Amino acid sequence: MKNETYSAEGFESTYALLVRSEEKERSIFEAAVYFAVILSALLSLWQAATQPIQVPTTVHTTSVSQSANSIQRA
Repeated sequence: MKNETYSAEGFESTYALLVRSEEKERSIFEAAVYFAVILSALLSLWQAATQPIQVPTTVHTTSVSQSANSIQRA
């Protein structure tokens, strides 16, 4: 087992390495992709919310009325 000790000047955390090596063009592209995904989700919700629906104006109760008439005749 190898034990190495690092001085404060020689050791960088993984997060510090990631932040330092971050590509600026990539972060701009990622922000644009996130914006497009969120915008498309909002537009989909808006389209579904404003889509007209048809509610039936009459309720067909022929089977109920037929069974009621047959009971009354008996």
